[in-house]
Amino acid sequence: MKHLIILALIGIVILLGFNIINGNRHEQNRAVALSNATPIHTTATTMSNDKLSNSANIASQPLGKQPKAIMDNATSQINQAQQVEQERLDQVINTQ
Repeated sequence: MKHLIILALIGIVILLGFNIINGNRHEQNRAVALSNATPIHTTATTMSNDKLSNSANIASQPLGKQPKAIMDNATSQINQAQQVEQERLDQVINTQ
């Protein structure tokens, strides 16, 4: 029983060390990607304006159509986010 507890503690320490090392590597990659990326605050402003207009459009829908409008809005936001992420990924790949 003592050996099992010791083995579990050793495993936890090893996983913690792996997590710390992996987290540092992720932060370094993130810093490099952010330093190479162009500012896209204009896209963020456009998205926030779209979000406001979409929420007004959803509120004007009849109650029976609001769930579909909400799903359509969420789908379009997901698609926009994926497109922005793909553009960022392309920028990172092109800089390497």
